[in-house]
Amino acid sequence: MSITNDAELAGMKKISEAVATTLKEMRNYAKPGMTAKQLDDFGGDVLQQLGAKSAPRLTYNFPGWTCISINNEVAHGIPSERKILQEGNLVNIDVSAELDGFWSDNGGSFVLGEDIHHHQALVDTSKRILKKAINNIKGGVRISDIGKLIETEAKKAGYKVIRNLTGHGVGRNLHEEPHEIANYCDRFNTARFRKNSVVAIETFISTLSTIANTQPDGWTLIGNRGGYVAQHEHTIIVTDGEPVILTEMNEIWS
Repeated sequence: MSITNDAELAGMKKISEAVATTLKEMRNYAKPGMTAKQLDDFGGDVLQQLGAKSAPRLTYNFPGWTCISINNEVAHGIPSERKILQEGNLVNIDVSAELDGFWSDNGGSFVLGEDIHHHQALVDTSKRILKKAINNIKGGVRISDIGKLIETEAKKAGYKVIRNLTGHGVGRNLHEEPHEIANYCDRFNTARFRKNSVVAIETFISTLSTIANTQPDGWTLIGNRGGYVAQHEHTIIVTDGEPVILTEMNEIWS
């Protein structure tokens, strides 16, 4: 969507604060020994208290309030009772929701407890690249140039990117134009970011894989060559200068 008036801006701020708060609260609540379903139910309660509705449930009938992916799961992990959080896990939580007709999306990967499996460098690289990408977005910038930046920064750090998962427009629906804000330079994408548009920018930084494949459960994505992936995501408003980061209070950069 494009922000055209104060009411739309207020609506996007309200839902973005809801998903950002939920993500932050869930990250703080997560503890070793807890099931992913317990963590998800907690997140669902936070969303409900804030008046928001889970976007994946509304849109896709997803079996959870949020997506919780652990270790080799790239994205769209089902928060089941069988999935038990353990010390040193690489955990990704993706929270998207709707409130009063407005939609927002954010996510972040983190190491649970002590970094005994050495995932922190991957997490830090994903955070850093997301920040650099967002800082380079303004009206008129080619979407493919931001993809090139993300992939170039990943390669310099010794990593790859997942090519079939992308950022996207958001606002009046969970996924809007532009539908693909890729993590690599898609030379066939000639679109540019538009001033006042709302987009969700995501990094998918990978140790080995370049493609995420859907598993038999119909939801969970696993990398084609194994390894691990860190994802971080903010919903922003594109401007002529510095973007407005609507989900900043999720504190994924802290």
